[in-house]
Amino acid sequence: QVQLRESGGGLVQAGGSLRLSCAASGRTLSTFIMGWFRQAPGKEREFVAAISRNGSTYYADSVKGRFTIARDNAKRTVYLQMNSLEPEDTADYYCASRSLGLVTTTPKVSDFDSWGQGTQVTVSS
Repeated sequence: QVQLRESGGGLVQAGGSLRLSCAASGRTLSTFIMGWFRQAPGKEREFVAAISRNGSTYYADSVKGRFTIARDNAKRTVYLQMNSLEPEDTADYYCASRSLGLVTTTPKVSDFDSWGQGTQVTVSS
């Protein structure tokens, strides 16, 4: 298993940027598929972005072209660069890891084994 801890959330105006980080400890990060999900108040947790073991990336349509996921296995860290933020992006953001299988085009919450505690992102209009 791997332990995950997110950071980098905060309050930003619409149109601004934030970079979230997910620090991993435990097993070697390169063996995991990594993902970012978010959950807005009163809504279900939803997929945002994922990155495969070899660096292929996948995005939800709502963030495509604005968000970028990246991984630095040497630093045991996964990043989510968020640009052109919108009020609709307001949510708690969660980092997740998947130890087995392959990335699907629309990853589900149930695909992932371990989760961080989340970091809050608030985008003001």
